[in-house]
Amino acid sequence: MGRLDQKVAVITGSATGIGQATALVFAEQGATVVCADVSLEKAQQTVEQITQQGGKAEAVHVDVSDVESVEQLAKHVKETYGTIDVLFNNAGIDEQGGKVHEYPIDLFDRIIAVDLRGTFLVSKFLIPLMLDNGGSIINTSSMSGRAADLNRSGYNAAKGGIANFTRAMAIDYARHGIRVNSLSPGTIETPLIDTLVGEKEKEQGKQFRDANAWITPLGRLGKPREMATVALFLASDDSSYVTGEDITADGGIMAYTWPGEMLIDSKWKDEAEKSE
Repeated sequence: MGRLDQKVAVITGSATGIGQATALVFAEQGATVVCADVSLEKAQQTVEQITQQGGKAEAVHVDVSDVESVEQLAKHVKETYGTIDVLFNNAGIDEQGGKVHEYPIDLFDRIIAVDLRGTFLVSKFLIPLMLDNGGSIINTSSMSGRAADLNRSGYNAAKGGIANFTRAMAIDYARHGIRVNSLSPGTIETPLIDTLVGEKEKEQGKQFRDANAWITPLGRLGKPREMATVALFLASDDSSYVTGEDITADGGIMAYTWPGEMLIDSKWKDEAEKSE
């Protein structure tokens, strides 16, 4: 018996990375998964993986930053399933933009539109499907919503906003039996990382990964499935008394105030290389 048997889950940004891994895990645990993504073709590939493993899923196009697109998603889900049990607001984008005075306004607006506004819009139009029976909502924030990054103020603002928006939602809907939590990943090996810094086979991508492994206490990047299993906990009844929380899964980075001896003592780097 799966932990999500007979449940319907909607996952945005389910074509790749954490969203795709979570769709696979949710389906393995018995859920019927609506794989919503701006790329219908790639979302269909996720669905094919699920159905090949005996699970149930469908792919639906959605642009989470567009009101009409989200309304169409909500209409389709209501007509097809009537209700949902789990909503995973995972769709998001990221890109460096420079210091604030240099930051392109259109880039800031785009990141806020997809990451923060998209979380709001999808929640706004799908929560009505949860009001009668309750359920669980998970919003993807980031360790970058808890601390800042160089040249990424738009992403920091969006992800920080998601974390506090999650708390507001948790208060709003607790008496409706809807739990709302956020998941804050660290640096995870996903296609987004390839886009931002380069693939691991390329020099720039390798340097980035080596540096992250060095300063991460666990000595490596995270894996999408490791985030998916945290999302599974938040989606399932195992977390029935957890709401309004931000769960950080970052390999320990947020546990220290500064890298300290990691920058001075080479043994940290040597140990990171051994753990790979």
